[in-house]
Amino acid sequence: MTARPAGGAALIFRTPLPWLAGLLTLYLLVPILAYAIRVADTPVSALAAPGLGSALVVSVETASISTVIIAVLGIPLGYLLSRGRGRTSTVIGVAVQLPLALPPLMSGILLIYLVGPYTFLGQVFHGALTDTRIGIVLAQTFVAAPFLIVAARSAFATLDPALDDVAATLGHGRWSRFARVAAPAATPGIAAGLLLAWLRAFGEFGATVVLAYHPYSVPVFTYVQFGGTGITSTLTAVGASLGAAAVVLLLAAYLPRLRRRHPVPDPLPEPSAPSSSASPRLTFDLAGRLGTFQVEVAHTTTTGRHLAILGASGSGKSLTLRMLAGLIRPTAGQVCLDSADVTSVAPEDRGFGYVPQDAALLPHLPVWHQVMFGVGTEPGLAAHWIRRLGLTGLESRLPSQLSGGQRRRVAIASALARNPRLLLLDEPFTGLDAPVRDELRHELRRLQRDTAITTVIVTHDPVEAALLADEVLILDFGRVAQGGPQPAVFAHPASPTAARLLGIRNLHVGQRAGHRELVAGRVRISFAASALPAGTALDAELTWCIRPENLRLDDPVEENADGHPGTVNDVVSLGAVDEVLVALDGGPELTAQTPAGDHPEPGARCRLTLPPASVIVWPGRNIPTPAGDSPGRQRTTDFTMPDLYDLSSTPPPR
Repeated sequence: MTARPAGGAALIFRTPLPWLAGLLTLYLLVPILAYAIRVADTPVSALAAPGLGSALVVSVETASISTVIIAVLGIPLGYLLSRGRGRTSTVIGVAVQLPLALPPLMSGILLIYLVGPYTFLGQVFHGALTDTRIGIVLAQTFVAAPFLIVAARSAFATLDPALDDVAATLGHGRWSRFARVAAPAATPGIAAGLLLAWLRAFGEFGATVVLAYHPYSVPVFTYVQFGGTGITSTLTAVGASLGAAAVVLLLAAYLPRLRRRHPVPDPLPEPSAPSSSASPRLTFDLAGRLGTFQVEVAHTTTTGRHLAILGASGSGKSLTLRMLAGLIRPTAGQVCLDSADVTSVAPEDRGFGYVPQDAALLPHLPVWHQVMFGVGTEPGLAAHWIRRLGLTGLESRLPSQLSGGQRRRVAIASALARNPRLLLLDEPFTGLDAPVRDELRHELRRLQRDTAITTVIVTHDPVEAALLADEVLILDFGRVAQGGPQPAVFAHPASPTAARLLGIRNLHVGQRAGHRELVAGRVRISFAASALPAGTALDAELTWCIRPENLRLDDPVEENADGHPGTVNDVVSLGAVDEVLVALDGGPELTAQTPAGDHPEPGARCRLTLPPASVIVWPGRNIPTPAGDSPGRQRTTDFTMPDLYDLSSTPPPR
């Protein structure tokens, strides 16, 4: 039996990747080895190259000047191109890459058309734009700039747009967001582009030989030596070029270790509690658009300080929150705090805190500097929120060294450290493990209770809305399906859509069979007399629901007892409570909620009682579409159970 190779040898035998990579590496290194052998066999006297030193100085000097010019102009251009989405941005992006596709000789000829001695610019500068160091810089900049522009554009394009949004709500203007957020976060890509630009400028020959034959740069000097006395006279020039390039590459590899440090004060400043001024009342009536999607949402009467915007994915929740933050300009309407219109106020001037879905922390800043990043943030207040949110001891860690829950805590602390008038949270607990999510929810609830801050939280989870809101606004396809005080909304959903989004599992259709009765299959179900609008026909189709916790499940008794007979199909244990799926004889399947273990076993017969006051009825046959179905499509099967969120108990009053 043949033993399998271990370690790196096993990798070579399992995949062709090392062979393919090795072939290219060999091809790139062998010419350098051949050069070294040739130099070793050449007499020292033949390696003399008068004038090489001045040519090397010219190349290093002009390549460095070109790179500085490219950096100053190209980094902003790459940033703007990465954010452009229109036709103009596309055309400019293609145009600035054309020098990459042109032979360098053609690039030099193009420049002659612009700065040659007989052009307008050439005459204005008395021919100083050609056959001078200026001409070399012009040629190098033209051919090398696209390398930086492409790299910078790609680096900026990969940044999370939420970084810019968060920085805006932390008080940073456009220039500050570019200089302190985008550029540092894109530094690795920018550095790679600058390195490529310098190396390309240093080695430029075609455009240089056309535009500035004199003074000699290293490539032109080497070309002249080769044409005059043969290949042996180029050995020293080639060696000098290899050495200069190697030095620059080594510096580029080492410089990242010298990146700016962000020391954390030790000890931290003494914590100071946030101000306890009265929280403002938020009202808004907004219309907005994102592509073809439109939102019209209003919240014009308020009785509480904490609002939850509840809806499925794609309902317009985040768009609404971004309009409230000022990050997207509404097409109509206004946002008011205590009757003061802030619609036209820039996001950096609103004084709002904003926490996006994925925390959006700056990758190069440790926790302390993340929390202190807001304009005007007081160190004492930052220290307070670091302690309050359980971040003590993590002040020196970078975001990559934090867990998901810790990153969310840092994001919340950063928003709170400016003592904002309003805190906006966009599904801040999405993607977290259940224990971490539950811990953060309750921490935010305690924060709401202990401070005077007004909050708006976007969520698709009705439990989250019940826990963190006094008022609830339910959105569906960009429109308000229901709004009002949280207990009233949860107790009396205004439509089947609202019921689905509130997590009511038992949502079915039937037909009215009397003043206070409906029929679902062969089962007659009583409901409250006031549940239907006046004028609803006795045989009208209805949609109805009942919460699982409002159903009463009993063992089977005599036939004339209260309740509807059925069979237990399934039991799901949820710890303190169980969910029991019961198929009524001749009727729908309903989910009942019982104390743990207090129910018949699967397959057993039982009775299910539906209190009439707990049955909610709407006119029409309208089971909302679960997530994943086509927009506008509705289920019409009588006894299907949509895949909905469940609210395990009646929401606590606020």
